[in-house]
Amino acid sequence: MTAADDRRRLLFMVTVEPKPATRSRAKIKPPLIALMMLVVAFLGYALPPYLGLDPAQARTLPPTGVSYYYPALVTHIFLGSIALLAGCLQLWPWLRERYPQVHRWSGRAYVLSSVFGGLAILTVSTVTYWGPNQQAANTTLGVLWVLTTIAGYVKARKHRYAEHREWMVRSFALCFSIILNRAWTTVCTVFLVSDGNDYAQLAQAIGVGSWLSWIVNLLVAEWWLQHTRVAKRVR
Repeated sequence: MTAADDRRRLLFMVTVEPKPATRSRAKIKPPLIALMMLVVAFLGYALPPYLGLDPAQARTLPPTGVSYYYPALVTHIFLGSIALLAGCLQLWPWLRERYPQVHRWSGRAYVLSSVFGGLAILTVSTVTYWGPNQQAANTTLGVLWVLTTIAGYVKARKHRYAEHREWMVRSFALCFSIILNRAWTTVCTVFLVSDGNDYAQLAQAIGVGSWLSWIVNLLVAEWWLQHTRVAKRVR
């Protein structure tokens, strides 16, 4: 075999054989599968009472005399559902690499639903039934969700994709609080409420749960982003 034959054989191997890293990215990782299953299960539980647009079926107590509360609540719930589903697609590396056009359109769906879903939170957050603590938590959440989403979108438009990714991770962490809010509220109710008929105790527990539902998510997201930055520097 001549030297030219060796070069052709090497060129063929480099061109044809897939890289191991590409094969690994093509797989759906177990954490992403678990995340998708959790989102679908949550939506299957949370959405049905609102599909008929009947205020009497709402799980959230409306404040007295606030006519716009239910329409804004339903808007937030529907847009939040779209954001959760679109966010899961955005986290799927194989979809991003194999079908970038789908990634872009699901990204646009995420941005629009997150921004207007966040604004819907701000519409109702100051009049929620459980008082100032929950109102402050939900208002802060709405502001941060809108701002982080817009920041991620702006970075993408400037082709600063590493920063875009980090801001969208923060945005989705805030979006995901809608799922964990129930869990944190349950935990806080168990530890902070001794009398289930005491409004003040319930309001305090629900307010603390509302804060924890997004603060913990954001802290975990920041830890993960820092961890991935360090891992990249080490490599």
